[in-house]
This record gives sequence, C-alpha cells and structure tokens, in this order.
Amino acid sequence: MFPQVFRAGEWFLQSGVQTPDGGVARYYRLDLARNHAVSTEITGYTASTLVFLHSLTAEQRYLDRAHAAARFLSRAWDAPAHCMPFETAPATFTYFFDCGIIVRGLLSAWRATGDAGLLDCARAVGESMARDFAAADGRFHPILTLPEKRPVEHDPWRWSRSPGCYQLKAGLAWWDLGEATGDDRYRRYYQDLLRDALRGWSDFLPGHPDPRKVVDRLHAFLYFLEGLLPLAADAAVAAVLCHGIQRVERSLRDPAADFERCDVYAQLLRVRLYAGWAGAVPLEGAAARWEAEKLREFAAPGDDPRVAGGFYFGRTAGVWEPYISPVSTAFALQALALWNQSAQPHRHLLI
Repeated sequence: MFPQVFRAGEWFLQSGVQTPDGGVARYYRLDLARNHAVSTEITGYTASTLVFLHSLTAEQRYLDRAHAAARFLSRAWDAPAHCMPFETAPATFTYFFDCGIIVRGLLSAWRATGDAGLLDCARAVGESMARDFAAADGRFHPILTLPEKRPVEHDPWRWSRSPGCYQLKAGLAWWDLGEATGDDRYRRYYQDLLRDALRGWSDFLPGHPDPRKVVDRLHAFLYFLEGLLPLAADAAVAAVLCHGIQRVERSLRDPAADFERCDVYAQLLRVRLYAGWAGAVPLEGAAARWEAEKLREFAAPGDDPRVAGGFYFGRTAGVWEPYISPVSTAFALQALALWNQSAQPHRHLLI
C-alpha cells in the first residue's frame, strides 16, 4: 500500500472509531473531540473496508477487525422483530439503504472468514428489505419506524427520505445474496429495482435549488451508478454509466461550487475505474488523475491517532468541516488504491 492508503488503514485500527465490541461510530467530531454514536450502516461499510484492506495486505489484523464488525451486526439483528435497527440504542428506525450496506458487509466478512452465521444474518436482513419496506406502488420505502414498521412520510426535497434510483446500491445486496445462496428470488428483486431506477434516474439531478444539496445528491446519484456495475457489460446500462459519469464530472468542475465532499470524488473515481475495467466506458486518464489529486487533499495530517490518516468529510469555501468520516475514509482509500493498481479487483470488494 502507498502511504495514504496505509495511514487510512491505520486510522481504522487505531483511532477508536471502532469500539471494542466491533461497532463503528458515524464520524469523529474534531471540534468536540469525540465520536458520534455507533451506526449499523457505518459498521457494515467498515466490515467491507477491512476485508478490502486484508485483500491488499493479507494482514490478519484487518480480517480480525472485519470479523468483529460483522459479528456486531449479527448481534444487532433483532431476530424476534425481524429488523436491523439504524442505531442500536434507541432502536427507533430502520433504513432500506442501510440494510443493503449491512448485507454487503456481512457477505464480505463471510467470504473472507467462512463464518456461516454471517451468511444467515445477511439473508435475514435481505428478506426484511424485500418484505418490510415494500410499498403498494412496487417501490421501497426508505425508512420505517420501529417497532411498528410504519413508513416515514416521504420528503421529495430530501433524497434519503424518498424512494429513488440511489437505492440500487442497496439492491446490490440482493444480487450478491443470489450469488451466495443460489436463490433466484434475490436476483429478481435486484432486477425489479433496476427497472424502476432506469425509469427515473435522469430526473434525479440537480433535484434541488440549493447548490449544497445538489452536491449531496451527486453522492446519492453515484450510488445509482455503482448499483449498475453487475450489468455494466450490457449496452443500455453502459450508456447510462457513460452519461452519468460525464454528468457528475461536469458538476464537479463547476467553478461556482464552494462545497466539496470527499466521498463524491472517491465514488466518481471508483465507478470510472470499474466501468473502464468492464469495457463499459473508456477510462479518461486525465479526469481520473484529477479526481485522485483532489482526493489526496482530504487526508487529515498530524499525529493524533483519532484524526491522522482519516479523511475529512467535506469543505466549504476551502474550510474543512469538523468531521472525520469512516465512509469518506473508506471510499477514498479504496479509490486511491484502485487508481494505483493495474489488476481489477472483484466487484464484491467494492465498498
């Protein structure tokens, strides 16, 4: 690993963002000098990240931490209620998108460790996604209350509170469960979600009059592009990937934009590389290099283990926002690692 990827890996191990029981905080607040509450979604992302780091290094310490994160998720699963809470205390909501990320984290750790209990838990969460979140119109509610499992009212101005094409990233959980179990139902769930996403994706951007909110929606739109990757060789899907990559790139080059998100640069670079490897979209080396250079600016310097090596979530008008984010760090270290290696990693390793 080159230095920034190594330092980011050390941040996951040494910063305290992962608690002794395996759960992972949503972020570290520099201004308050403390971690936010543990999140099941972020723990899922971290399990996948640590498996990816193990694939690069073969270091057992990454695999041990990945297993701890996945075991935390299996304990967080509420078997009597058949739900995965957003935060374990209090358990007031469950999120469709988060469940997809959690399934993929469990499957990553299962593939790497062979712990059959993780596959069982992944399957239970995937079944909950299909059953509990289904709406009458064939789409999926983004949030349910607990313990009632009632849909939270949709908000068209907040992408995370509305169904949309971005949910296809969560749908990768079904595709991967189909591969893992041989159950064709999961593949059909993904394909139904794909059809809906392809009907509505072109209206997702800009989606909001506030430029800052548009940047947030770029992040969500890139989730949609990531969700297309299993079928990237299909000509129609490849055309959407090509158009989508160009659309995000144009937005990021807008000189009027004063809010930047680390994860947007990282997601764009990752999907550009994967689409190029799949033969779906020719790789534009200069654009990828620019994205990698922008990403490196977000790496936090210094010697404080709570901060150093992690990546800032974002900056506004050149000023860093006080969040060191596990998700930004995960996406950034993976994007930079992929940019600096010639071999294509398996799609399963996409965080």
